[in-house]
Amino acid sequence: MKEVNLLVGGPLAQLPDNLLQLKRNAAWIGADRGALRLIRAGIVPKLAIGDFDSSSAVERELIFKNSLRVETAQAEKDDTDTELAVRFILRDFQPDLLKIYGATGGRIDHLLANLFFVLRPEFYSSLERIKLIDRQNEISFFKPGTYTLNKQHDKKYLAFVPLTKVSQLVLYDEKYQLPGNDFNWPVSLASNEFVGLTAKFSFSSGVVCVIQSKD
Repeated sequence: MKEVNLLVGGPLAQLPDNLLQLKRNAAWIGADRGALRLIRAGIVPKLAIGDFDSSSAVERELIFKNSLRVETAQAEKDDTDTELAVRFILRDFQPDLLKIYGATGGRIDHLLANLFFVLRPEFYSSLERIKLIDRQNEISFFKPGTYTLNKQHDKKYLAFVPLTKVSQLVLYDEKYQLPGNDFNWPVSLASNEFVGLTAKFSFSSGVVCVIQSKD
């Protein structure tokens, strides 16, 4: 499986413990200040991308000298730095799995943008390959179908979040089950839990976000 990691500019405190040390040899892309953080951790980004409007002249020079490739954008643009980076990654690297770090915490408008961008037509076809990961959560996205989730050993909670109108959501074997409910607007079905090591769910239309999390 071809895996690519993207680091964006969210708070460092929200990153998993020792992330950059444990994944030093992985394929990394840096969006805006994420590129600077990779370089300062001794990692050479395969791509640094963004408007770099929050970086000083010295920091921009560091990014340009220590990245294999740099793509710049205007500060005033329709896309967030995350969306811009994901577009390039899907097109040029074609990963089977894209893990995005630094996309949560800090400004809530950034969090919402990073959560909902998968609904845009250009990203929708790839949404099941995208995960958002932080210190406490792993967020995955699903199209209609039937799925079996594997419990992460350090996660206690399980949430199902219809991001769009969703029909016939069935939770088969979780702590709190659903027989086949319809949802006409986004809602967070929070604080569910695995009963065993797997959990099965299905739905027939819409997009569902699944979050495994811990306190």
